[in-house]
Amino acid sequence: MKYRIEHDLLGERSVPAEAYYGIHTLRAAENFPISGRPIHRQLIIALAEVKKAAALANREADLLEARIADAIGKACDEIIAGSWHEQFIVDALQGGAGTSANMNANEVVANRAIELLQGEKGQYDVIHPLDHVNLSQSTNDVFPTAVRIAAIRLLKPVSGAFAELQSALQSKEEEFSGVIKLGRTEMQDALPVMLGQEFGAYAQAVARDRWRIYKVEERLRQINMGGTAVGTGLNAERRYIYLITEKLRDIAGLGLARAEYLMDPTQNNDVFAEVSGMLKTAAVNLAKIANDLRLLSSGPAGGLAEINLPQQQAGSSIMPGKINPVIPEAVRQAAYQVMANDQAITMAAQAGELELNHMLPLIADNLFTSLDLLYGAVKIFIERCIGGITANPGRCREILEQSSVYATALVPYIGHEQAALLVQKARSQGKTIRQAAIESMLLSSEQLEAILNPYQLTKPGISGKK
Repeated sequence: MKYRIEHDLLGERSVPAEAYYGIHTLRAAENFPISGRPIHRQLIIALAEVKKAAALANREADLLEARIADAIGKACDEIIAGSWHEQFIVDALQGGAGTSANMNANEVVANRAIELLQGEKGQYDVIHPLDHVNLSQSTNDVFPTAVRIAAIRLLKPVSGAFAELQSALQSKEEEFSGVIKLGRTEMQDALPVMLGQEFGAYAQAVARDRWRIYKVEERLRQINMGGTAVGTGLNAERRYIYLITEKLRDIAGLGLARAEYLMDPTQNNDVFAEVSGMLKTAAVNLAKIANDLRLLSSGPAGGLAEINLPQQQAGSSIMPGKINPVIPEAVRQAAYQVMANDQAITMAAQAGELELNHMLPLIADNLFTSLDLLYGAVKIFIERCIGGITANPGRCREILEQSSVYATALVPYIGHEQAALLVQKARSQGKTIRQAAIESMLLSSEQLEAILNPYQLTKPGISGKK
């Protein structure tokens, strides 16, 4: 393998001649072999967009030669289109508040731009990673801005996935609207409900999640480009500061705005904690729904078996014919990981000191992971579970009739005490509430049928009350 020699303030290093990254990236890759994951693909794209916007703004502000700015812009376009991502080799978890990721971007863009000007990689007198690609910038405005852009891009499909989940649950609400079953509180028999009502309640929870995730994107639109290291704008000319957000808005195609107080987003990361909190809330609902479906489909002989989940794979290496609820189980695991990520983000967001939070790489990695997990989990939940759920109306009716919950519907007619005695009689004699009520001659069979009509039970006010 051929090498080129590069130097920094610590000395010289041999860098692979074909590498687009340079000495700063090489040192970072050696220093942080932690997670084994590179920075997220969307973060790479966002960094390239920031670098292109900065080049255009610097050129318009007469701070950068047109040919250099154009070469930087073309190199960034290639990265935005998906090229050279393998050259971003720094670990997702890194010290330095994202400096390593920023330097990685500077070097890849610079070396590719040098090639576009017919130079050789490492000829930094042609285009320099810091003097040209990083001109008027600091990691402390570049990295937070890129994280915001990447997060916005990942939020949009997650919000869309939750909208699809809401629709899928509402379809089941309608499909199961006529299936009466036993409702349970604290895992005990409670009152009759419609199976469709349970799915309707799930849809309502998911609707709130969809709206929260959709709206929280607005919090990410304020960026601190032009603030440089601590939000004061040192080393960035005023004209550049006003141009950079406009250029980046056009390149990214997002409604970005310059923060009114540039020091605020430079040092404070509460917005990421807020976004993560919304994702955690969605994960809470997702986990609850997934577990309910496991319970409702449990069995088939020894459980509730009120619904059937689509069969996706064999469930055991030893028990023939066993099928497990693997999709809800996978969804719950993803949801729990999102909750755990939120804890890490919460701790990291408060761990900054004074003018900067060095924990932003951890925040970014966990936030992007949560967004990817939620999107993937919701998509398989819809496609491999919710859409194929079927009801067992006979089993639902059987459990309901064998329970004593109909006694509650009789309280307005025979009183609480008589209803309680009726429950005791039914249980001791192994009879249904219907049978016990008729034998006790508390109500006629016609009265009983009118009261216990399943469709009336779902509405306030039972007709025929005496």
